[in-house]
Amino acid sequence: MALRSDQGIVLRSFPFGEADKVVILLSPNRGKLRTVAKGVRKTKSRFGGRLEPLTLVDLVLYEGRNLDTITQVSVIEAHPRLRTDLDAVLAAGTMVEFVDLVAQEDEPARRLFLLLRRGLETLEAGPVHPDVVTAFLVKAADAVGLTPSLVACAGCGTPGSFRRFSFAEGGVLCESCRTPGAYLLREGLVEYLAALADADLGNLPDADPSLSGEARGVARRFVEYHLERRLGSMAVADA
Repeated sequence: MALRSDQGIVLRSFPFGEADKVVILLSPNRGKLRTVAKGVRKTKSRFGGRLEPLTLVDLVLYEGRNLDTITQVSVIEAHPRLRTDLDAVLAAGTMVEFVDLVAQEDEPARRLFLLLRRGLETLEAGPVHPDVVTAFLVKAADAVGLTPSLVACAGCGTPGSFRRFSFAEGGVLCESCRTPGAYLLREGLVEYLAALADADLGNLPDADPSLSGEARGVARRFVEYHLERRLGSMAVADA
């Protein structure tokens, strides 16, 4: 057993015992961290509100057999806007939910951590871009090896501008590789998704109202297909 320092973004937490709380974080070095904060639910807890979801923190942890114990915590970014702006709250919820589903324990997750950090920074700066969640999902899928093929056929690798898209095959398909389950997407939609995938989350291209909603739907269905579960936060946002 030993003390170690780390950094993390709080994904969620839940009560543990009478006064403690289990806190789930994303660390760039250790992936998903399951920790316990002793006495955090007491009125005079020394941790105060420093372990709220979406907060970026520096940590000192005491390594345990099952759960590491948080012994010190300091806030790097609290992201207060993400607790008051509904659009930002819903977008952040989707980002965190996806990360929570794909991050693994004891596996470095630097790309995923930096992407989530950038996503939260972007939402905090506001206003919320209509395509920020779409761009995040496409980028996050790439970060965990689920890269959708948007500029070349997912079947044969031939580069080109194709409109048939298969969730099962992992992206666009040329006519030779076309499968019965491939969808014919609206003209320009694949290029729109590719542009979002290439852009920084804080500097996305201007949204196209005629394509934005469909792009969001494709990104959502793509990750849900490969995760084999629905993103509940998106279901709420799109209701």
